[in-house]
Parts: sequence; structure tokens; C-alpha cells
Amino acid sequence: FTAGLIPVRKKGKLPWDVAWQEYELEYGTDRLEIHRDAITPGERILIVDDVLATGGTAQATALLTERSGGKVAGIATIMELSFLEGRRRLDNYEYLSLISY
Repeated sequence: FTAGLIPVRKKGKLPWDVAWQEYELEYGTDRLEIHRDAITPGERILIVDDVLATGGTAQATALLTERSGGKVAGIATIMELSFLEGRRRLDNYEYLSLISY
């Protein structure tokens, strides 16, 4: 199979026209961005991140994917910090973690 990579970055890190999604942190808000032309309508997207903590970044990435016309095929992380209960924010998505701590 073939697969591409869509970088999702914090505010101001991408060089072209971007779509964005704000999300809440324990101490305020932040913003994730992708290039506006990164996702083709109806395209299935697998979101992969290193750690799931509170779930804010993963949830914001999923919402940004959907607002850009994509369909979230699932969310995967290397590690889940289960005591922070971030998985609860991802109830609408298939989720897999390799390690749960």
C-alpha cells in the first residue's frame, strides 16, 4: 500500500496557507495547523502520535481532519498515560496504544 504524511504542527510552524483548530490545555489554549490542501475530501486518515495524555492534541487533530474533509480511520499512539483518562475524549474514534502506563 502507499501512504503519505500530513504534518500537524503548532501555530506558526508551517510555511503555507493553513487550516487550524484551537484546543484547551491545563493552563490555557494552543493551536494546531495543517496545510489547507493537505487532505482530499473523503480521504481516510490515520492519526499517529507519540503519547496520549489528556487527549487534547489527538482530539484537536481529529476535529481538524474532519473539518478539512477527511475521515478519521483511527488514532494510534506509542504510549498512553491511562491515569490522565485522555482516551475518554476519543470515544468517537477507534484507538490503539502500544503501551499503557
